[in-house]
Amino acid sequence: MKDIGHCTTSCDRIKDVLARIGDKWSLLVIIALKGTGVMRFNELKRHLGVSQRMLSITLRELERDGLVTRTAYPTVPPTVEYQLTTLGESFGMAVRTLSQWAIDNLDEIDTARADYDAAQQNA
Repeated sequence: MKDIGHCTTSCDRIKDVLARIGDKWSLLVIIALKGTGVMRFNELKRHLGVSQRMLSITLRELERDGLVTRTAYPTVPPTVEYQLTTLGESFGMAVRTLSQWAIDNLDEIDTARADYDAAQQNA
């Protein structure tokens, strides 16, 4: 593992990458592709319930970061498929761990939220 030290430049780079891959739609795309391998654009759109514009932006960013590959086929209408790269697969393992943590702790989080909201109303 590389030492990031205390360099402002390293922190800025890390912040940039985490902001990109840490947004809701990016994580959901990674999870969907990790589970299925290859998906067409419209399959992803339906599966995630995301707008066409947001999915296009998200996929473009994931492709730019080297996490997803885009394969376009010359059909009418055009067919475009997306798949995780090796880098995307490795990130998918980390996402899977986070997802499992969320699933394992949903009840506790719901209870904490309800307790907090009740305390705020009584304050």
